[in-house]
Amino acid sequence: MAWTPQEEGLRQILQLLKESQSPDNAIQRAVQQKLEELNRYPDFNNYLIFVLTNLTSEDEPTRSLSGLILKNNLKAHYNTFLPTVTDFIKQECLSAVGDPSPLIRATVGILITTIASKGELRSWPELLPALCNMLDSQNYNVCEGAFGALQKICEDSADDLDTDELNRPLNVLIPKFLQFFRHSSPKIRSHAVACTNQFINSRSQALMLHIDAFLQNLFCLASDDEAEVRKYVCRALVMLLEVRMDRLLPHMHNIIEYMLQRTQDPDEGVALEACEFWLSFAEHLICKEALAPHLPRLIPVLVKGMKYSEIDVILLKGDVEEDEMVPDKEEDIRPRFHKSRCHMVKHNAGDGFGNPSENGGNEEDEDEDDDNLDDDSSLSDWNLRKCSAAALDVLAVVFGEDLLPVLLPILKETLFHQEWEIKESGILALGAIAEGCMQGMIPHLSELIPYLINCLSDKKALVRAITCWTLSRYSHWVVSQQHDNYLKPLMTELLKRVLDPNKRVQEAACSAFATLEEEACTDLVPYLGYILETLVFAFSKYQHKNLLILYDAIGTLADSVGHHLNKPDYINLLMPPLIEKWNVLQDEDKDLFPLLECLSSVATALQVGFLPYCEPVYKRCVSLIEQTLNQHIANSQNPEQFEAPDKDFMIVALDLLSGLAEGLDGHVEKLVVNSNIMQLLYQCMQDPMPEVRQSSFALLGDLTKACFQHVHPCVADFIPILGQNLNPDLISVCNNATWAIGEISVKLGEDMRSYIPMVLQQLINIINKQNTPKTLLENTAITIGRLGYVCPHDVAPLLPQFVRQWCLSLRNIRDNEEKDSAFRGMCQMITVNPAGVVQDFIFFCDAVASWVSPKEDLKEMFSKILHGFKNQVGEENWKRFSDQFPAQLSERLSVGYGL
Repeated sequence: MAWTPQEEGLRQILQLLKESQSPDNAIQRAVQQKLEELNRYPDFNNYLIFVLTNLTSEDEPTRSLSGLILKNNLKAHYNTFLPTVTDFIKQECLSAVGDPSPLIRATVGILITTIASKGELRSWPELLPALCNMLDSQNYNVCEGAFGALQKICEDSADDLDTDELNRPLNVLIPKFLQFFRHSSPKIRSHAVACTNQFINSRSQALMLHIDAFLQNLFCLASDDEAEVRKYVCRALVMLLEVRMDRLLPHMHNIIEYMLQRTQDPDEGVALEACEFWLSFAEHLICKEALAPHLPRLIPVLVKGMKYSEIDVILLKGDVEEDEMVPDKEEDIRPRFHKSRCHMVKHNAGDGFGNPSENGGNEEDEDEDDDNLDDDSSLSDWNLRKCSAAALDVLAVVFGEDLLPVLLPILKETLFHQEWEIKESGILALGAIAEGCMQGMIPHLSELIPYLINCLSDKKALVRAITCWTLSRYSHWVVSQQHDNYLKPLMTELLKRVLDPNKRVQEAACSAFATLEEEACTDLVPYLGYILETLVFAFSKYQHKNLLILYDAIGTLADSVGHHLNKPDYINLLMPPLIEKWNVLQDEDKDLFPLLECLSSVATALQVGFLPYCEPVYKRCVSLIEQTLNQHIANSQNPEQFEAPDKDFMIVALDLLSGLAEGLDGHVEKLVVNSNIMQLLYQCMQDPMPEVRQSSFALLGDLTKACFQHVHPCVADFIPILGQNLNPDLISVCNNATWAIGEISVKLGEDMRSYIPMVLQQLINIINKQNTPKTLLENTAITIGRLGYVCPHDVAPLLPQFVRQWCLSLRNIRDNEEKDSAFRGMCQMITVNPAGVVQDFIFFCDAVASWVSPKEDLKEMFSKILHGFKNQVGEENWKRFSDQFPAQLSERLSVGYGL
């Protein structure tokens, strides 16, 4: 017998649905509780679907709400539903697909896809054929409702639609969808394209078979009257760039023309989809040739797209100039992610313009662009303005200076425009091209930089904010010029903006100043007093969100000027506000992350200047690590009762301890001696989370350097764990483990012998592995050299397996202690096994020549090996050998070693 509702049950549920629309929190909580109680009754869900699909006497929002509550129940408890309930819901959904109300149809579609995504396509075999048949209905509501449901299923269960298990429904669906591309209803056309688009990226065979028909249909819809249809057409073409460029190529001229039009579409959603095309296209080799003729029309369109729209200005409160007293809403503060410490090797000269020589930051992260065009973070994350700026940025990289003949006249017009919105977009464009067009812009910078510095005082806050960002993009050039000309005025004005009455400007200025600090490094030392006074004053002025950025600017300053910060005046300025914040924050407050990162940099820079503050900081870090580990154990043993901890607390604490160990050096010993850090470190080194291990190995290396007497008793436990982490797939973990092994070997000396079998073969595999990142290669080479230094007889027999790669890896790093110990190791190994280097001797000569000023005794070792080899092979063979040397190598060996 068919299920029918009881009057009383129906009345109760309708009452509940009405109450759930109340704004009163107490009523909401009561409703929530009542819903949980009702979920115990098996047919509660029958009532919910009945209200949605049958109760036409009720208003649509109430009926739809009933469906949405059912959706949540389906998501949470579907597996516990009785078969009779499930069948009733499925049957009611199919009967209501064509409801006259668009809202009810959409809600039914959501229920259908929710059931389908629970793996139910397999046990609901009649669903897809039924929806497919409904597409042919003469009743618009039925056709639209079925398409709406299919679109949701295509979005949520795309992979299932292409499986043998279901007899590949796509083989039927794709040709069906294509038939509807030319339907008279714009809504139906839009569904048809949206459904088909879901299968482009997966290169679904059913779609690839019909690719030409798909393209023809797309071209027919190119100038559809309906914005939604044009949007999906643009999206399809952008995806096809990645998947079937071969099919687009014959039509490329027309596609570019089309996308140019659509990037100016009156509907911003369409314009944004079209603008993505330029971003994608720039990654293809044919971009330069195909786009060059269109640049004079494309570039003005992109610059125009960068202008704030009226609605943007309203959302950004662009007319509010002073808001520094307004507290931030917590939801406006983005989550921060901590970047774990990674041991880096310092390099020799920079690589041309725009890339300073310091290799800072994780090797894996080199592609990350910190200069994201993020001046309007409170707007929706991605919009036409950002997409246009990003497109100009990538095209500047593709075309370089060739872009400037088109762009410079536009910049002249926009930068000096009377309307602030247009001037602001010009300043953004100037920043966007900085990376790609730097060489071509240099002749103009002596005029433009002073103009921009002047714009920092513009009366519009949004102009001041974007100017901060654009200037930061040219900071490398600024620092390379006479300081009085640009650096000093820029720094003075930027610091004024750090104290701007507008929060957006404060944020932009703080970020720009951090970039300037990274570029200028010790060039800032003469101005440290003024800089610190400003940054410390900002502490008392800033609201919550900008405080987090201020920590970053202070940490970067400490990294950039290093020990120059260690002056009593500076310490007395800087430390009180930092320690005050430190004391106020609770252990579970995530604001600790940026503060601990900042303190880590400050501790490393201040060195012994940090001693008065080190004890409470050290103890709290140890306590944070211990709390997190205990929480992790509790959660592993009893996940129902205890939540998993946020391990970032532990990672940041480990990194701050590394900063202390590095800064305080031997002074850290009296902190370590009274704590259980070694036991905690042993646990952290075995944590399942790679970032925890990465930071523990960094701390182990720093403690080995600073107070080995406390590491020594644990070496037998630590080294096997380090050996297990020599896995180059986790680059930063492997890198820090490698470095720690090298530091331990230097301290252990010949006692390292018993541990060499645990690590040496893995290190040799890493140094010979294809595509190993530079930093990991360098650290691996240094550690192999150090092992050879303390145990030459154990490592030297394997010389032929690594000597060439070893020499190539270390030729570009600066003279320093690590390089010194590694090369001493190589010399000892060659002395033990000279035959092992014969095949690759030219590489050794090249590596020796990379030294600028080796210590005298090391130079003596080099000389002995070089001359020994020359004498061994005889004058004639040596000449034949040395004739292969590049001129610079010959000259260096001749001047340095008399060869």
